Amino acid sequence: MGSFAASLPSGYIIQDGYPPISDYLNLRLISGLTPKTSSQAIEIPKGSWYGCFITSEEDNSVIGMGRIIGDGGWYFHIADMAIHPQHQRKGLGEQILKRLLWEIEAKAPKDGVPYITLMADAPGRKLYQKNGFVETAPHSLGMVLKKPLNGTL
Repeated sequence: MGSFAASLPSGYIIQDGYPPISDYLNLRLISGLTPKTSSQAIEIPKGSWYGCFITSEEDNSVIGMGRIIGDGGWYFHIADMAIHPQHQRKGLGEQILKRLLWEIEAKAPKDGVPYITLMADAPGRKLYQKNGFVETAPHSLGMVLKKPLNGTL
């Protein structure tokens, strides 16, 4: 297995890690993901297995991101896939996804098969399907807790 070599369009740089909190929050908002708070965002580096983001060479602004939440053994969940609307349709989302998948392939234990999941919003489904992701229903179905955690558990 060779190293990952991003074939980004000129003018962009992909970096390991996580964008600054203000950029993370802004990118989620302008790309249509659910808004988060600063106190939620500050925990991302501690709770993630790997992350990467793309900046513009022109002004060093953060224009794309993605990360993996996981145990490093067998379970890996791709989250926070977002590209700034002005930079979409250039293949940047695919470069982030491929970088995330490459990290899993390079670092997950070789004596087992990693279980890689994500929640696919409508705009990203074509990208994920193109890269080998399939719907799990009816075998399994993603679920989310909709009631607030307010001490009722």
